[in-house]
Amino acid sequence: MLRFTALDLATNRKPEMANIPDKKISDYFGELTFNDTAQREYLTKDAYDQVVNAIERGDRISRVVADQIASSMKSWATNKGATHYTHWFHPLTGATAEKHDAFINPLAGGRAIEGFRGNELMQQEPDASSFPSGGIRNTFEARGYTAWDPTSPAFILDKTLCIPTIFVSYTGEALDFKTPLLKVLNSIDKAAVEVCRYFNEDVKKVNATLGWEQEYFLLDKALYNARPDILLTRRTVFGHASAKDQQLSDHYFGTIPTRVMEFMKEFEYECHKLGIPIKTRHNEVAPSQFECAPVFEEANLAVDHNQLLMHIIKRIASKHNFYALLHEKPYAGVNGSGKHNNWSLSTDTGINLLSPGKDTLSNLRFLTFLVNILKAVHDYSDLIRASIASAGNDHRLGANEAPPAIISVFIGTELTRALRELENQGTNKIEDGKGMDINVPKIPEILLDNTDRNRTSPFAFTGNKFEFRAVGSSSTCSKAMTPLNLVVANQLKLFKKEVDALIENGSSKDDAILQVLRQYARESKNILFEGNSYSDDWVKEAESRGLNNIKSTPQALSIAMTPEIIDLYEREGILTKRELIARHDIKLKKYTMQIQIESRVIGDLATNHIIPVAIKYQTVLMDNVKGLKEVLDNKTFVKLSKNQLQSIKDISEHISEIRENTIKMIEERKLANKIEDAEEQAIYYNEKVYPFFDVIRYHVDKLELMVDDNLWPLPKYREMLFIR
Repeated sequence: MLRFTALDLATNRKPEMANIPDKKISDYFGELTFNDTAQREYLTKDAYDQVVNAIERGDRISRVVADQIASSMKSWATNKGATHYTHWFHPLTGATAEKHDAFINPLAGGRAIEGFRGNELMQQEPDASSFPSGGIRNTFEARGYTAWDPTSPAFILDKTLCIPTIFVSYTGEALDFKTPLLKVLNSIDKAAVEVCRYFNEDVKKVNATLGWEQEYFLLDKALYNARPDILLTRRTVFGHASAKDQQLSDHYFGTIPTRVMEFMKEFEYECHKLGIPIKTRHNEVAPSQFECAPVFEEANLAVDHNQLLMHIIKRIASKHNFYALLHEKPYAGVNGSGKHNNWSLSTDTGINLLSPGKDTLSNLRFLTFLVNILKAVHDYSDLIRASIASAGNDHRLGANEAPPAIISVFIGTELTRALRELENQGTNKIEDGKGMDINVPKIPEILLDNTDRNRTSPFAFTGNKFEFRAVGSSSTCSKAMTPLNLVVANQLKLFKKEVDALIENGSSKDDAILQVLRQYARESKNILFEGNSYSDDWVKEAESRGLNNIKSTPQALSIAMTPEIIDLYEREGILTKRELIARHDIKLKKYTMQIQIESRVIGDLATNHIIPVAIKYQTVLMDNVKGLKEVLDNKTFVKLSKNQLQSIKDISEHISEIRENTIKMIEERKLANKIEDAEEQAIYYNEKVYPFFDVIRYHVDKLELMVDDNLWPLPKYREMLFIR
């Protein structure tokens, strides 16, 4: 059988050894990126200054200087062995895209030289017709533009100079994830700077920072090829639980298997050459599940690095005869994979705005940003929930290893108590020359030394950052970072407006800040939860608090498309109503297509793989019963054939249930496919087609335990979960 061929390949293969030079990581870190060091070496002073000003102040780079930059970038890249270049962008597929062009320019006499001009660096025109646009572009309207993003350094991958870019339509609408992210990072920069100046006039820039944690599974490539469901959907639609999986917690932080270690060494080596600051690696909870994490970076660069990492992790895994599964829930019954987004704000003066200080002023600044973030998440919790919605994440959210679909915030018991004191105390009295006592003592010690972590919280404060734990492992970080930074930027602007109004009416600055913070603390306290978010009691309590429990992607996406949210995006200049409607349509259709594909895979496997094998084994049992009847007396036959007859009956019942429910599922899918409205169609797939998945799976998984192991057509969990 195919399963045994795959197992033989997996068991007998020797691990591939990574070919890594015997050097310190610092000797080759970033060598394939056109980073600040390379720019200083290759660019003229004028060109270098313009690039720096574009990054730090958002200044435009002139076309004349662009030619100099392009020439220098080409020289650097060709010296590193690059032969081609491409604009590297993030279309609304969620993956990355690229179109390669060679550096060569033909000359007379059949010769050629390498060339790269400023206009080729600054702008390109890839075909926009086949990328998702949500109706913004018709199929016959092919023109789209990519434009260079100088804030993210170019890099070399597979002898190709990759230039990070935005991607927009001919009519100017964003067709990617980077464009709105760059806009919102500019918004939060300006809003946060204005608030920071209450405490320090020297602050000129605030960066949103991001440190993601990438979880993933490794599966032997031979086993991957033997599972049509994983190949087509990236998850197992069938599969009975292994007798042993993660119950003993013996994989978590355990010794990394030799094959996996060799993969990790080469994977990290490739990442480090590209300037991706991968620092951490370890076994995760589920067997064959692992995690890597980098040092914090500016959010836009961190997003680019995560997109690049997901490409590299798959490529290097393949070299080591693995397949890297980034799906949120590839195996039922064991932990799924997330991409925890650790987010904070830092100033150009070196201050992390979510780190408490050791004096009253620093702690008031810290409380200002903390409380505003709580208010923003409270007021726009449905938008935050929608930002993590996907068909894959629906399987993970609310399971025993992931936060629930209810958005809440954990800040720790002591800090919660401090906010309650702030909320309940009267007007602060500030004596001239004596500063101010805000009555929240020992914040630095509490947060830095004794703050616990709540693994069940979707949005948890962990001492100097917020950990957005609910983000799915296959998702681009932009989907979570754009709305989060948007709502916080909006909230900081509202805060400044209210504080300034109180100051104009005669309040002191500090007293005005405290008055507004006290109000926000009261208004946002329902979002705070310190307990077990997995418990049924929390579901009931959350409902009493007015917090939504949005369990499905279509529901989450629809609830987040309110006039208020559309107005927020338009007011901040991030996305227009037309762009938002288009993206909403794309997300709904992507969900529908994913459920549609999974439904087709379930129907195919059930009908063409599972049922025929079950019938074949049932025939074996019936032949056995017939043979027993021929050689045994009736009394002995009745006694000894009891189990076989029951198995034949049970198999028949399971086959019948699989066939009947598969037919019903297909009929519902046909009805769903006739629905033209994207939202109605997605909801119908979720409510009418998707429920058959677990029903059919139940009976298939029961057959897996009954049918002869030599006949079963699919590799089993016990074979896939443990790396040999």
